[in-house]
Amino acid sequence: MKFILWITLPLMLFANTLLATDLIECNKIFEQRKSEILRELDRLDDERQAFELYKDAQNRLLEKKAQKIAQKLQEVNATLQKVTQTKQEIVKLYDEHKKLLQEIKKAKDDKIAATYTKMRDSKAAAILNNMPKPKAAGILFNLKPKIIAKIMAKMDPDIASAVTQLLEKGPPFDSNQSE
Repeated sequence: MKFILWITLPLMLFANTLLATDLIECNKIFEQRKSEILRELDRLDDERQAFELYKDAQNRLLEKKAQKIAQKLQEVNATLQKVTQTKQEIVKLYDEHKKLLQEIKKAKDDKIAATYTKMRDSKAAAILNNMPKPKAAGILFNLKPKIIAKIMAKMDPDIASAVTQLLEKGPPFDSNQSE
């Protein structure tokens, strides 16, 4: 048993020494790797900070662009509102002018009709015979049927026939209908 003890004891010491030297070498390697890891961590931290700065700059840039877009959208909406308002005003003016024009045309037609009503039938027929047929039809259209009959009876039959055809078609009497 002593013998075994003598053999195992040096072996244990040798193994312990081997383990201690291996442990010391492992510690040296870990210390070297530790400094490499720390440098790598510092580099990663620097890159993270740079990324954060870049991200913040991008966010500020996007916010500025969004503000510009919102401002342009407000300007476009304001312009659209002005255009819509101007269009409404123009339509209103157009309707008013159209109504005035119709009133003026009616007053003119009434005055011409009153003039031809007061004329002798033969004089009115002579004037209408020399007029373009659409104009003659327009004047006759505004007269009472009894007066139209008296005037047309005194007109040239061919002209009276053409004017009658225009009257059948109804207004507007333009030069494209027949002359």
